[in-house]
Amino acid sequence: MVRIEIIANQSVHDEIIDALEEYVPCILYTVIPIAEGRGKGSYKLGTSSWPETNFVLFSYVQESDLEKIKAIIKAIKEKFPDEGIKAFFSNAEDLT
Repeated sequence: MVRIEIIANQSVHDEIIDALEEYVPCILYTVIPIAEGRGKGSYKLGTSSWPETNFVLFSYVQESDLEKIKAIIKAIKEKFPDEGIKAFFSNAEDLT
């Protein structure tokens, strides 16, 4: 099992969710709809000075879906090169 964490600009929220649901139909996920912070290129604080915000998506998937998900994120990053989109993957163990 693999843990996926995607942190991205709100502007690509729907694009990412729609693509994940289309190409990985059984995907289950949790979204934190508003995430504030500082990234490599800018601040996303939801203020008048720094008005943008991010969202965070967490999911646990089978390793067999990992390459599809990496391809989805890569394609969206290519389509929206100026939007902050980061994806992190780590091994996870289901203890339940």
